[in-house]
Amino acid sequence: MTASANDFPYRLIHLSEADSTNAEAMRQALAGERGPLWVLADLQTTGRGRSGRTWVSGPGNLFASLLIETGCPAARAGQLSLVAGVAAIDAIRKAGPLGPGLRLKWPNDVLIGPAKAGGILVESSARGPGEGRIAVIGVGINLASAPPGLEPGATYLAAHGLTLSPREALCFLAGTMDAWLKTWNEGEGFAAVRASWLERAGAIGERLTVQAAEGPVEGRFVGLDDEGALVIVGDDGGERRFTYGDVTLQRARPDSEGRKDDDSR
Repeated sequence: MTASANDFPYRLIHLSEADSTNAEAMRQALAGERGPLWVLADLQTTGRGRSGRTWVSGPGNLFASLLIETGCPAARAGQLSLVAGVAAIDAIRKAGPLGPGLRLKWPNDVLIGPAKAGGILVESSARGPGEGRIAVIGVGINLASAPPGLEPGATYLAAHGLTLSPREALCFLAGTMDAWLKTWNEGEGFAAVRASWLERAGAIGERLTVQAAEGPVEGRFVGLDDEGALVIVGDDGGERRFTYGDVTLQRARPDSEGRKDDDSR
C-alpha cells in the first residue's frame, strides 16, 4: 500500500535537522502554536527517550512528534503512549507485510521479536489555568538502520523486508494516529484503546521484570488496568500495579538439569 501527502490529516513542519522533534514541538507550543501539528526531522542531534536517555538518530529513520491540545486530566495524558503504540503498529501493518513478531511492550516500545524497532515519548504540560494541556507525542521508528550495542538488541524495518522513507512512514502514522486519537476521545474511549493495545502486545502470563523505584520486581503479565497501568502477578501470588517503570521481558531456557529457567531479553 502507498501513502501520499494528500492523505496527511494535519499540518507538517519538515526540518532537515532538529535537536529533537519533541523539543521543537514544545517550542512551537510555547510560541503560541495550538496544533495539531506534526514535526518531522531528517536528523536529530540530541534525540531523547524515556528517563532522559539518548535516542540514537541514524539517517533514514523516522523522527516525528505530534503537538496537540487536550482537555484531559494530567493522569490521563499518560494513556497517549498506549494510543501512539497502537497507531504505530497499525501504520507499519498498513505500509506492507513485515512477517511475524511485530508487537508492543509496555509502556512505549515497538518490538520485532525480542528486538526494539521503535519507541514513543509523550510529554505534556499545562498551558495555564483553564487553558487545557499541551501534549507532544514523539515517535521514533528504525526504518533503515538500528543503533548497535543495545541490550537486548535493536532492529529495523528494512531488515524484515519493509522499505519506507521517513516521509512515507509518517504518512501512514499520521493517518492511524488521527484515527486512534479520535477513538481515545480525551480518555473517554480508552477501553477500546486498551483492548487493541492488549491484542498487539505479548501473551497473558508472559514473564517480565519491572525496574521500579524500589528496585526490580518480577512477575507475570496479566494485563492493563482501566487507566492503562501495567498489572503483574508476582511469584507470591500478589498483584502489583505500575504506572511507571522500565520492563524487561523474560524468556524460558533449560537449566543444567533440563528444567526451564528464565533469562531476560
